[in-house]
Amino acid sequence: MPEKEAPSHELIPQHKLLSKDSGEAILEQYRVSRFQIPKIKSKDAALIGMGAKPGQIVEVTRLDGSKNYRLVVE
Repeated sequence: MPEKEAPSHELIPQHKLLSKDSGEAILEQYRVSRFQIPKIKSKDAALIGMGAKPGQIVEVTRLDGSKNYRLVVE
């Protein structure tokens, strides 16, 4: 079965799964715990085909270049 690609649509900002080390570095940089950042469900349409698992951190890059981070939950 071929792997699904993340949907491409002008209203869906770019989503990128961070490595464990990168995620920890972001949490350290902003001095927050993983439970203090906003959540995103693993079945969210923007994560289709990415293989996101609960506990991972996703970087969301908006059209204006701003970056936000989300904790993947079930």
